[in-house]
Parts: sequence; C-alpha cells; structure tokens
Amino acid sequence: MKCPNCGSFMKEEEMRCRRCGYAIQMVPDYNPLEDYLAGEISGRNISDPVSRNTTAESTMQRRRQSTWTSSPKKSSYDERERRRKQLARKRQAQKKRRLRFLGVAVLLILVLILGGIGLYRTTYSGLVGRGKKALQNQEYEKAKSLFQRALKKNEKKPGAYEGLAKTYVAAGEKEKAEPLFQEAIKKQPGNVEIYEALIRYYMREKETEKIPSLLEDARESVAEALKDYVIKKPGFSLDDVPVYDDVQELTLRAKKGQTIRYTTDGTAPTLKSQEYTEAIQLEEGETVIIAIAVDERNIPSLPQKKTYMVEFPVEDAPAVSPSTGQYSEAKQIEIKVPEGYEAYYTLDKTEPTTSSTKYTGPVEMPQGETLFKAILVNKKGKTSAVTTRNYLLEPGN
Repeated sequence: MKCPNCGSFMKEEEMRCRRCGYAIQMVPDYNPLEDYLAGEISGRNISDPVSRNTTAESTMQRRRQSTWTSSPKKSSYDERERRRKQLARKRQAQKKRRLRFLGVAVLLILVLILGGIGLYRTTYSGLVGRGKKALQNQEYEKAKSLFQRALKKNEKKPGAYEGLAKTYVAAGEKEKAEPLFQEAIKKQPGNVEIYEALIRYYMREKETEKIPSLLEDARESVAEALKDYVIKKPGFSLDDVPVYDDVQELTLRAKKGQTIRYTTDGTAPTLKSQEYTEAIQLEEGETVIIAIAVDERNIPSLPQKKTYMVEFPVEDAPAVSPSTGQYSEAKQIEIKVPEGYEAYYTLDKTEPTTSSTKYTGPVEMPQGETLFKAILVNKKGKTSAVTTRNYLLEPGN
C-alpha cells in the first residue's frame, strides 16, 4: 500500500510512513450482519428502508473518516450486500408462498366443514338430533318425519324409537307409542337396547307395572342383561301345602328399601294395593294371598301367590243318652260334653244352633213323643254334627 501523504510504498502491517512519518488510521472491514444484529438489539430493524439508510450513512461516514480503503475489501462488502438483498427477496417470496398456501388451506377446511355438516344432517345421528330439536319447538309433524327417516337408516339403535314415542305422546297420539316398541321387539327379540328403551318409556309414563311381564317373556340373554330391572318376588313365612287347624300368622319379606303390596281376595295386587306393615292373620277357611315387591324406582316384581286353608278340628256329633226308644217311665236325657266345648239342644224338631238352649245338666224327658237334637260348639264357634234322638214316653204301659 502507499502512504496517503507522500505516496511512498508501505508494508501492510506498518502503521507509520518511514519516509514522512505520517500516521496511518486503520478502519476495520465492514460487516452488515454485525450492523443488523446491533440494530435488532437496539430496537431498529435493519431491513426497513430508514434503518438501512441510517446504517448506510453511518457506514459512509466511517468510510470518509478512513484515509484509505483497499479495493479487495470494497469488493467483499459489495458481494455481502448483494447476498443480503438476495436473501431478503427469497424470504419475501417464501412469505408470499406461505400466505397463499394458508389461504388455500383455510378455504379447503371451510369446504370440508360445510360439506361435513351437510352430510351429518342426513346421517342417523343428524336426523335424530334434528328430530329432537323439532320436538322441542313443538314441530311434531317435522319431528315425526325426521325420526321415521332415522329409523329407515338404522332400526337397531334406540334413539329414533324413543324420540318418535315422545313425539306421539306430545302430539296426543300416545296409543301409537307402546306398539312402536313392541313391533320392534317382535322383529328384533334379542335387541337389549330396544327393550331398555321401552322400559324407560314405561318409567317415564308411570307404567312400571308392565316391566315384569315384559322381561318375563324376553329371551334369557335379554333378561340377564337387564337384571337390574328384575325385582325378586317377596318371600312368605308359611307354606301353603298343609291344612292348618288353627289361626296362623303370615309374614312377608323383601329386600331392604323395597315395599310389599298385597291382596287377600285373590285379585292381582297393584302399586296402590294395601301395603304390608305387619303379620297377616289367617282365619278359618280359605285365604288367597297375592303379593308383589316394589323397589325405589316403583318397579314391581312378578306376583307371588299362595292359598291357605285353615280348618278347626271339631268333635264328632255329641253322645246323647238314653238311646232312641219307647219308655214307660221318665228318663234323664244327658249329653256328653268334652272339655273346651259347649252343647246346645232343641226339643221341637228344629236344628240346634248357638241360639238354642244351652245344655247345663240332665234334661227331664217330656211325656209323649219328643225329637231331641243336640250339637257341640268349640271355643272358636265351630259346631259339630247334630245328634238326634226320638223318644216316646207313655207312663203306665
């Protein structure tokens, strides 16, 4: 290099001219990346025009302050500046491509969403959902049409059946609701979901008394799957096989939390029948007890029926003496009364009852012809057969 003062040749590393003593002021190579980083740190964007101009001016000032600049260094700077501008243009192009791609993607997503919504509206779930909305808006004909369309798409799912049944009830056509489920069960006897949908219908309409017979007639697999709706029959403390000879106390039992409803006249019990609260007295004669257990959901069991017979034992017809016959002198008529019994008799040919003359001791045989009849009565009022004696008293014969 040459001295800027006298033009003498100098070595690159020399900082002072050996000929004239001029001090050389060195300027470091300019690196635009360093300016860019410095600008970012200080809050300036080196890529915007103002920042670039400011940076360029600063660079030119530094250049002017320098007394010399070598040609190779200037060429290096120009090359870096060209590459920087080329990189900026490439980034701008990439940004535009990304924006175009994003726009196309958003448009495609919107098309897919709108198309999906349109398709969903005609699917089973879409039709059922629209039917429910129409039902809420009391658009019953529209709701019926939508639920029926859903059934044509899928007869196995319960949603459309339940929605259509609710619509029938709301529209005052309840008589169509239950047959809707029954017909479906007839076609699909193993479809547990439709059985359960009908059970929910019965519970909603407070017709839970129909649930036991529904599950009784169902397949074993269906009954097992819906066993939570099967209520166990109430238990009876007495067997109904023997004939009882005295009054009995019958107790009924069910699971904790359940109530028992029963009848004693042979009629089927309902949810409104007499509630069991204490032991049932079985009096003499025949008594038919039919009972059901009812759980907290008001679902009853199948009825349990037992018939009881109570017959009080009685003595045979009473022993009466003397025996039938003709007598010439008066006799004492006596009745043998066992312990725990009373005897009643008549002398006028009528049948004795507890309203007849009570026997307290021997009876004087009347003169002439007498028809004597007697019975025994136990403490429970049970009467024996009648004993009859025919007397003819003719004194002096």
